[in-house]
Amino acid sequence: MAGAATTFAPNSGSATRFESNVATRDRRWVKIAVLSIGLTYFALFLLLPLVAVFVEAFRKGWETYFAALVEPDALSAIKLTLIAAAISVPLNLVFGVSAAWAIAKFDFPGKHLLITFIDLPFSVSPVVAGLIYVLIFGAQGWIGPWLSEHDIRVIFAVPGIVLATVFVTFPFVARELIPLMQAQGKDEEEAAVTLGASGWQTFWRVTIPNIKWALLYGVILCNARAMGEFGAVSVVSGHIRGETNTMPLHVEILYNEYQFAAAFAVASLLALLALVTLAIKTYIEWRAGLSNSVETSS
Repeated sequence: MAGAATTFAPNSGSATRFESNVATRDRRWVKIAVLSIGLTYFALFLLLPLVAVFVEAFRKGWETYFAALVEPDALSAIKLTLIAAAISVPLNLVFGVSAAWAIAKFDFPGKHLLITFIDLPFSVSPVVAGLIYVLIFGAQGWIGPWLSEHDIRVIFAVPGIVLATVFVTFPFVARELIPLMQAQGKDEEEAAVTLGASGWQTFWRVTIPNIKWALLYGVILCNARAMGEFGAVSVVSGHIRGETNTMPLHVEILYNEYQFAAAFAVASLLALLALVTLAIKTYIEWRAGLSNSVETSS
């Protein structure tokens, strides 16, 4: 008991000094004002638009809502969105893990250049990225005539949409893994190699278990961006209804045609995806924090 009291006293004193310090103590009205500003911002710019999407989607009833979702053009847009995500996410998963592993665990010429390339989609407008693909693969582009001679369509077709989606989403996995793998260092991998493990055994039994939560987090963000991408896909798609329209593009067309109920119905699917992504993100952060607490205590 005496030892416990001795341990508790400094913590209690520190808390008391923290509360009594003028630099760390605010007036009640300041706390209320800051909280009110934060909640007002959240309600106006985040919560209200989200509620408006679902209210407008169901304004004309369930029948109109489901009719908008099972309409052939809507189904085609949903299918194309899923195809683009299903291709781009695994590709970016492989690239992200490989790039993060190389950057965090090895030194090689061009390392900083690779890091710069990973950050490129964050600094380049998606519309510019789509334009670049048009200039390369379009009919008047660098290799467009050759593609036309061999009857290969990239722009205004599914390959162009996939390429644009891959470009705008490829940093997400790598950017989640690089800081974590750099913080973990190379000690565990070197110990595994010293004990006789091969490169693949070290990767699957040491590296992957240490980054599993960050890896899953990056994949979730990558998938959400792939399904919601508009700018780059809009440039390379050609807006061909039933063929090259993804869900965001289909929403734009419906809204421009004053089909508001149908537009909000399809938009509600994207909003639902955002909510599911947020829930999974919160769960992953909780599990990662729980795992870190267990490892620290052990």
